[in-house]
Amino acid sequence: MDLSALFGAEDETEMPITARFNVAPTAPVPIVRVSQRRAQRVLQTARWGLLPPWATDVRAGARMINARAETVATSRAFAPSFARRRCLVPADGWFEWVKPAGKGAKQAYYMTPADGGELAFAGLWTVWGEADAKVLTCSIITTAARSTLTAVHDRMPLLLPPDRWDAWLAPAAGEESLLAPPPDDYLAGLELRPVGPAVGNVRNDGPELIAPIAADALRPPPEDPATLTLF
Repeated sequence: MDLSALFGAEDETEMPITARFNVAPTAPVPIVRVSQRRAQRVLQTARWGLLPPWATDVRAGARMINARAETVATSRAFAPSFARRRCLVPADGWFEWVKPAGKGAKQAYYMTPADGGELAFAGLWTVWGEADAKVLTCSIITTAARSTLTAVHDRMPLLLPPDRWDAWLAPAAGEESLLAPPPDDYLAGLELRPVGPAVGNVRNDGPELIAPIAADALRPPPEDPATLTLF
């Protein structure tokens, strides 16, 4: 898919963006942000895991892959980017793990648009480092799960329908209304697809990771979704 055309952005990526099916923290991911220099949207790649100015090492980003919607506007690490450096993080979907109430292995689910469309996660970006060592980094904002997604987790990425992209990318500060979750009818268009356990190994990557498994291989759903982990 041509992300630059989909998001109306100038492609500033140094290499073509290839499909990834199992993205781990600190990996490069595509983002769409507004470039003040170009006065338009640009498509770039950023390291997943925002690095605040006081970070002493890039490894600190592994702990900052997600920002909670409830605290992002006041967090010392994320508030400056929420006010001035917001971005869209394109994705086809995301994984969650369901832990059964009793003993047994966890079941992986892939949340993706049923019509095969693209998602946009609400994200933040910043540049860390100096001179030639500068690194573009990002985080994804999460919010309380809604609609059918509560069946697999109590939280979810903050999804932005296309009619919210302009407002999210605007430079104005203090717009906490932007953190409202998407409407339930938008979420109703998501498929909760059970997939195999191979996604649990970050070294695995390929379209087979998002293939649905047979019904007789499906493990039972959890009684307590709060036991799950996001990303």
